Amino acid sequence: MTTTTVIVLVVAVIVVAAIAFYLFRQWRSQKLESHFGSEYERAVHDYGSRSKAEDALLNRQRRVQKIHLHPLDPEKHDAFAAQWHDSQLHFVDAPAEAIREADRLVYDVMLARGYPMSDFDRRAEDLSVDYPQVVRNYRSAHEIALLDQKGQASTEDLRNAMVFYRDLFDELIGTPVSGAKGVRL
Repeated sequence: MTTTTVIVLVVAVIVVAAIAFYLFRQWRSQKLESHFGSEYERAVHDYGSRSKAEDALLNRQRRVQKIHLHPLDPEKHDAFAAQWHDSQLHFVDAPAEAIREADRLVYDVMLARGYPMSDFDRRAEDLSVDYPQVVRNYRSAHEIALLDQKGQASTEDLRNAMVFYRDLFDELIGTPVSGAKGVRL
């Protein structure tokens, strides 16, 4: 082989490797964006770049894979569903209190399912791996609950928060209970 042939082969290998790397990154980006949806865009905004955001999202996935999550047994499921029903009924007379109950119920269900219960941001990140379609609503509900603590949330805000909590609650317990006994907000 001549020196020119070796150089051409090395350059060709480098070009093929660069193209393969680029295609892999594109595939990975599409896969993560498809899975995480709006959470993907949130991560890109928070981290300032796609590559940092994607690394963070992959780290979330790896972290959650190590957690022993499990479904609720039928007895716990029914108990939580009954508590949710009571919380929705309570909303009519005391919306702010019902929101606190809903937040606590979501927390309790997550705990019963095996999620590590550190700060809110970590809980939302963990949820985003398996429930990316509702984690945005969970964040919104939490923000409304914080506004309510300051006396700055309207009844309509609280109603929205209750709906957001309900969507996540339904996902976490595995079956919708929102229509149980005809209660809707």
